[in-house]
Amino acid sequence: MPSSPGLGMHVEIRDPDDKIIISRVYKSEGRFTFTSHTPGEHVICLYSNSTKWFSGSQLRVHFDIQVGEHAIDYANVASKEKLTELQLRVRQLLDQVDQIAKEQNYQRYREERFRQTSENTNQRVLWWSIGQVLILVGMGFWQMRHLKSFFEAKKLV
Repeated sequence: MPSSPGLGMHVEIRDPDDKIIISRVYKSEGRFTFTSHTPGEHVICLYSNSTKWFSGSQLRVHFDIQVGEHAIDYANVASKEKLTELQLRVRQLLDQVDQIAKEQNYQRYREERFRQTSENTNQRVLWWSIGQVLILVGMGFWQMRHLKSFFEAKKLV
């Protein structure tokens, strides 16, 4: 806002491994882009760069996330690289193919993690079942010995 010239935003982006991808301070306006190299949940933190309370001042943030080939402004690319309409369309199609390949790789990664989780769960269930069977057999053996000693003490056997 013009009434508070020192007011701005600090932007910090962390990947799923908690590594900082971007850590910057922006003034009244700013734009940032990043490419994620690891799949998973990324954390974007936005906070004011000032600790002062300005009376009557406001900080308004417009946050627009564009992912994949939708993030590319093809009209700007065409004007910068002087591409014909056909070349631009081929570029768009290549970007779409690249995005599809990335999505397939991400789905493979998710499938592998899901498979690992399922195998770990199945292994734990197996060991839990084996433990239950061992406890059941042990309790049965103990009950038979206890009953035998009880009947012998009462002279029923």
